[in-house]
Amino acid sequence: MNAQEGAGMAGVLLVEDDAEDVEMTERAFRKVRIRNPLHVVRSGEAALQFLRHTGCYADVNEAPRPALVVLDLHLPGLDGCEVLRQIKGDPRLRRIPVVVLTTSSDEADVARCYDGGANTYITKPLEFDRFLEAVLTLGKYWFLVAQIAEDGDAPQA
Repeated sequence: MNAQEGAGMAGVLLVEDDAEDVEMTERAFRKVRIRNPLHVVRSGEAALQFLRHTGCYADVNEAPRPALVVLDLHLPGLDGCEVLRQIKGDPRLRRIPVVVLTTSSDEADVARCYDGGANTYITKPLEFDRFLEAVLTLGKYWFLVAQIAEDGDAPQA
């Protein structure tokens, strides 16, 4: 999908606590040839630290600003809805697109996420082939079709 390999490419922050889902996402990225760097954090608190460059993610080189956040709802500590609320409520982060990728198909969860500013809501397919299709579509849309605001466009706090 991308001609370059990693360096200088817009990254993806995957916020997912389930090791099997992380592995499946990494496999899907490789299989559909999404070469954008994939950074993984396993909790809502870690996601916010990564995005805000605090805690163990204070070094901007270790936690580069992602072009896209892929967010699970079911996380230890801060859940995905609260992480979404904080991202979209922060003037420095709110322009980063957030894709909710979760097992929940509950209408209330879908509505809560869109009300909170989610850019897309995807229910994780259980079959790997369908998951691959979802990841391929996600990658094509966010990295080939959509225009994403550059970091310099975000208001400074």
